[in-house]
Amino acid sequence: MRNNYHITLWKGLLLFIIASISIACQQDRVSADPSLQIYFSHDTVLFDTVFTDMGTSTHRVMIYNPNKNAVSIKQVSMQEGKYFHINLDGENDLDKLRDVIVRGEDSLFLFIRAHIDPLDENSPVLIEDNIAFLFNDQTQRITLQAYGQNIEKIQGKNGLKKFPELTLTSTKPYVIYDTVKIYGNLTIEAGTTIYMHEGAGIYAYGNVLAQGTKEQPIIFRGDRTDKLFDSVPYRMASGQWNGIYLINDESFMPPTYRMEYVNILSGSVGLYAYSTSTTRRPQLELKNSQIHNHSIYGVVLQNVDANVSNCEISNCASYCVYLAGGKHQFVHNTIAAYYGYPYTDLNIHQNIVPEDVAAVYINDLSKNYAKTISSFSNCIITGGRKNNVVVATPLVDEYKGQFVGNYLRADSLSEKFAHNNVYAAEEDTTVFQNIYYMYKKYHYYDFQLDSLSPARGIADSITALSYPTDRIGNTRKPHPDAGCYEYIE
Repeated sequence: MRNNYHITLWKGLLLFIIASISIACQQDRVSADPSLQIYFSHDTVLFDTVFTDMGTSTHRVMIYNPNKNAVSIKQVSMQEGKYFHINLDGENDLDKLRDVIVRGEDSLFLFIRAHIDPLDENSPVLIEDNIAFLFNDQTQRITLQAYGQNIEKIQGKNGLKKFPELTLTSTKPYVIYDTVKIYGNLTIEAGTTIYMHEGAGIYAYGNVLAQGTKEQPIIFRGDRTDKLFDSVPYRMASGQWNGIYLINDESFMPPTYRMEYVNILSGSVGLYAYSTSTTRRPQLELKNSQIHNHSIYGVVLQNVDANVSNCEISNCASYCVYLAGGKHQFVHNTIAAYYGYPYTDLNIHQNIVPEDVAAVYINDLSKNYAKTISSFSNCIITGGRKNNVVVATPLVDEYKGQFVGNYLRADSLSEKFAHNNVYAAEEDTTVFQNIYYMYKKYHYYDFQLDSLSPARGIADSITALSYPTDRIGNTRKPHPDAGCYEYIE
């Protein structure tokens, strides 16, 4: 019986080996059938903005052979071959990419990069090419597209670039690679875009004038224009660069910072203004701006006086607004803390930010800071946590600020400084158009008001008279809405 068992076992193994060899031979048998097709994971590969003199990240395309027999790609060619570079099966020399075998029911990796030489034009130019695959007397193609953009580089030695003063114009976008320090005036024209490389930051020690417009805002963002994943562009990734720091030493005259229609996106810190003096404080005016998606803070003001109006300050892993010392007036702002809020298409149903991190944090009284006197009027302060306003003074009775006409998701504030506010009884998903990141639907956070928003019509109308339009130019109604966006039917 045992001998019969072993004979049967060996017969089975032999049949398995023969079958495996037969399948392998079939897969390796090259067919010349002109009806056979190969398939690509992407028929078109699009590189977003490609800066001249800078290479891109690598895109991957899978080449599939669904047929039982192998296919021989006789030749791989490109129409231009100037701006795009490929690597197929470990080979990047087009002249050597001949008779490339794709086994039956198997695949190959194709890697593609873009590198665009300097262009004469200052506006983005569409660059196109295609990769042709010749096999079995037929040709299949992959289309390649990229938008080439001339840039101005700002790059120093040893990671540092210093300027006595600096003016940035809108002629070309800038790419900043290092820490940039400006000791005099920093002036930025309307329509200027500044791309910040990983680890780059701006430190301004003098006056700042960044005067954008609704049609031509000033934009700070990371320099990655591609995608983190297939459905996640890099603009959704925070912490891509350091931040903007406005520093004042009391040995200098207190500077002024004028910033309007400035969008600061996806850094570690959005705007950090600091002074060593408790009495000679800088003056910040921030209007009609967006500070969004930062891995630490949105706006930090330490010993700085500020007027902030019609701004969206949103989605920061720590506080969206942190105040310690100075007089601050916030009017018609939307301060929304939904960083890491549920990704609806990924079945993730938790906020990754700790519960004790508020949207607005007003620091305690300290000898290192002036008294913190902060007023919030006609604002929305809310988020994914229960309490989004913290006045962390040991003696709350000494706090001189006020909250009037706001929509708040917060514990009830002291009646000594909070009046006529509307409090969210519980998590309210009708405040905004969208507080989720829709992974597959390209539907991102939208903090304009929902038609059912409880923030509609609750703002103080007298205060709103000084702010007749919202952040994007809509006229406020006689019974205005809280926040920086007026709801329009």
